[in-house]
Amino acid sequence: MTQTKTSYASATIKKLDKSRVEITASVAAETWGVYRPKALKYINESVTIDGFRKGMVPENILVAKVGEMAVLEEMAELALSKAYVDILINEKIDAIGKPEIHLTKIAQGNPLEFVAVTSVVPEIILPDYKKIASEQIKKQNPDDEKVTEKDIDDTIMRIRTRASKQEAPISADGHSPDHDQMTPEEHSKAHAKADEANLPELTDDFVKTLGDFDDVPDFKNKLSDMLAEQKRDEAREKTRLHIADALADSSKIELPEVMIESELERTQAQFSADIERMGVKLDDYLKHAKKTLEEVRKEWRPHAEKKAKLQLILNEISKKENIKPDQKEIEQEVNHIVEHYKDADRERAGVYAETVLTNEKVFTWLEGVK
Repeated sequence: MTQTKTSYASATIKKLDKSRVEITASVAAETWGVYRPKALKYINESVTIDGFRKGMVPENILVAKVGEMAVLEEMAELALSKAYVDILINEKIDAIGKPEIHLTKIAQGNPLEFVAVTSVVPEIILPDYKKIASEQIKKQNPDDEKVTEKDIDDTIMRIRTRASKQEAPISADGHSPDHDQMTPEEHSKAHAKADEANLPELTDDFVKTLGDFDDVPDFKNKLSDMLAEQKRDEAREKTRLHIADALADSSKIELPEVMIESELERTQAQFSADIERMGVKLDDYLKHAKKTLEEVRKEWRPHAEKKAKLQLILNEISKKENIKPDQKEIEQEVNHIVEHYKDADRERAGVYAETVLTNEKVFTWLEGVK
């Protein structure tokens, strides 16, 4: 515990669990007493009393109407907004979220006493993140990035299937010819043969309709390159997930509840937006799933905790290694966001862009450590 005197308050700071602190403080009577005129003015402008214009009620009549305690409480609110910030600055408290403030003593001519509990940015004890990243990268399987003939054949089949617009011959009763005379195994073979017959042939002319391809060999070569790049991206993402999990498991962080709740709110907003694009409202989804929002948020919580924890870890690594995006990069990303999302707030977009770009640079740096 520490004792600190400021020009506005005396305060005692006590550490609590879940990255919270408790501030027990008092504001001198003469300090919070100066807020009486401002408090009276605010109340005067917010109440209506018959026979008086708003804001023009004499003090004695106003106090008789609303009560002395209402005036003291308004004075206290004005004084505490100043005192609380003053304490955070002088005590170097890195607070996050809204504090819970409770008055413990309020009386005219006496010190104003209160207790405030607030979440703070948690202490982060990082593991040897360079070693963790190196170990995870060594576990990469080179075969994950290899493109096989089967990969190419399967992709070509999917392309031909999507391009197919023909239908197998169907009789008036909805069956193909001789359908009723076939055994189940013959049905299966017949359908497979009919499906294959309906697919466009892999010819030079066909591949030219798909893009900038000279002929079938050129198409296969470029398809192979594309699949190789896709496999590299998937392999890199898989390794990054392993690095992220290892960092989260090895770091010591006591997450404040406000951070988890904030991440849950983001998850809920994203989920709601995703299903609404499919024409489903969140309430309708919950009814269909026979779940309450509280139950769904409970299911999301482990992921939200991990995501919040990982973000703190990446932020800490970026500080320690001085990894940050160029301002020009941030501006370009913000412009891209605002261009594609007309309702986007530019300031929030800036915070989001800096976070995303920083995370990318931290992972790229981790992938390059030896």
